[in-house]
Amino acid sequence: MKIVVCVKQVPDTKGGVKFKPDGTLDRGAMLSIMNPDDKAGLEAALRIKDEMGAEVTVVTMGLPKAEEVLREALAMGADKGILVTDRVLGGADTWATSQTIAAAIRNLEYDLIITGRQAIDGDTAQVGPQISEHLGIPVISYAHELKIEGDSVVVKRQYDDRYHILKAKMPCLVTALSELNEPRYMTPGGIFDAFDAEITVWGRNDLKDLDDSNIGLKGSPTQIAKASDKVAKGAGEKVTPDTANDAAQYILSKLSEKHVI
Repeated sequence: MKIVVCVKQVPDTKGGVKFKPDGTLDRGAMLSIMNPDDKAGLEAALRIKDEMGAEVTVVTMGLPKAEEVLREALAMGADKGILVTDRVLGGADTWATSQTIAAAIRNLEYDLIITGRQAIDGDTAQVGPQISEHLGIPVISYAHELKIEGDSVVVKRQYDDRYHILKAKMPCLVTALSELNEPRYMTPGGIFDAFDAEITVWGRNDLKDLDDSNIGLKGSPTQIAKASDKVAKGAGEKVTPDTANDAAQYILSKLSEKHVI
């Protein structure tokens, strides 16, 4: 069984967020981590590998420094890492990103593709389903539980205040919630092996069936008009009630005014 896991290196917001003049994130200037939903998807793939045997290939698109998350994935137990990087791919929105990653996956053999539900630097939840559409395979999103039954994948899918149980024949794509599992830690031996391992690097010329009009900033129909790392908040309204009862009545009046109650 061959599993492809798509991961993304995202900004560690604890270290601050920086932007370029064109409004896109300055990823090279920020501390980065593996996207949490993607890490849960990787753990799901590794558990399948542990239980029934599988080859796990991890794919990421980004700057050369995105190699870091691939080595982390290898240290956790993945078998191969592929970095898709090229200047012409920079500034991509979800459409251009999914087109590029789908083109990379076409170079691979796969039974199951796992992505995170969404990335914490965008929160669109679009790339995974878009990849499945480009590849012409079924998708099950918001996976809370996942298991393999024969040539099919069975997913407990989160839906509002309930769940769907869905089954799809592979090849199939599944998007994972961070609540899917608790990702394992890297092992010391795995870390040493990961930094000795060779990472495959693909550029634009390695991606077939990909139109230049659908890649990078120029191929992105979504354009950022304005971006900032912090949203300014007003001082708010300050009151000094005479009694606890007055305070309670004031809060109730505001909740009623806002139609909360």
